[in-house]
Amino acid sequence: MKTKRNLPLRTLLISVLLMIVLVGCSNQQQSSSTTTEEENVTSQTDTTASEDANSEYPIVIEHAFGESTIPSKPERVVTVQWGNHDVALALGVVPVGFSAANFGVQDDSGLLPWTAEKLEELGVTDPNVFQDTDGLDFEAISDANPDVILAAYSGITQEDYDLLSQIAPVVAYPTAPWATTWRETVRLNATGMGMKAEGEQLIKDTEEMVNEKLNEYPQIEGKKVVWVNFSAEDMSKLHIYTPVDSRVSFLYELGMVYPESVTELITDPDSYSLNLSAENAEALFDADIIIGYGNDELLQTLQADPLLGKIPAIERGSVAFIESDTPLVAAGTPNPLSISYTIDEYLELIGGAIDKVNE
Repeated sequence: MKTKRNLPLRTLLISVLLMIVLVGCSNQQQSSSTTTEEENVTSQTDTTASEDANSEYPIVIEHAFGESTIPSKPERVVTVQWGNHDVALALGVVPVGFSAANFGVQDDSGLLPWTAEKLEELGVTDPNVFQDTDGLDFEAISDANPDVILAAYSGITQEDYDLLSQIAPVVAYPTAPWATTWRETVRLNATGMGMKAEGEQLIKDTEEMVNEKLNEYPQIEGKKVVWVNFSAEDMSKLHIYTPVDSRVSFLYELGMVYPESVTELITDPDSYSLNLSAENAEALFDADIIIGYGNDELLQTLQADPLLGKIPAIERGSVAFIESDTPLVAAGTPNPLSISYTIDEYLELIGGAIDKVNE
């Protein structure tokens, strides 16, 4: 009797255990199936993202030498000549090689302070710097194995371009050598790196920063300025940068303008410079201030000159001279990093020269 009463209970227990095992297996199969589906979705998402990232390629960039085609997003970026590496660095990209700065550097590193600061921020201690101030080092550029070469702000020649193009696609200047504005430089180089949107944001951030700083110097707005390079060894000649030059275009951004007495002398709209003789110094008479490379000693020499000393801005000392042994000497050819680093000192120098107009 006892055995007969326990038989149903044992059967019931076995049935319950079987159900638990079956449910566990089912859950395991379902979990495995879910995991596989999630992996498939993730894989598809990654593939789609990769396809989206390259959907804009190939990118074709037109420039002064024709056009360059970039087949896919570059992983190895090289820059040559002036400031192009700073654009890449500002966008968080460390070039696998770039040209040494050729003026304004205070040591043998080839790095201006804003470049060195950004490299340190990005954790780079041993950058590949081309010592190519006497001409491009094509062998070093080739050894860097670039996917793209950025030269939006440069003075490369047709021969330079042809040789560089044998190494990698080249982002060259749009119209003329050394005539690319900092905005154009950012846009071209950012596009060449597949970072067009990031480049536009960098431009916006830089503009907002400059405008905020300008609020402290309302006297700058509307003033007439000319960038003139004088030589104490030869006072018979004047070297003027035109509005095409990035130094001057940046002055326009700060709210200043060139007097018509100077702009009407420009015969080549693509040329970044204009040479005048001291006998034509009256072209500078309408300038409120003069900006150039020099120091107080040069100003005193100019003020003592019988021709140049009659220029009103020179006579009253409304001159913003940038000394060659300071980093500010390189700030005249701006890019987002240099602007951010030097804008306070630059505006103070210009504002101080303008203040002398009404003294």
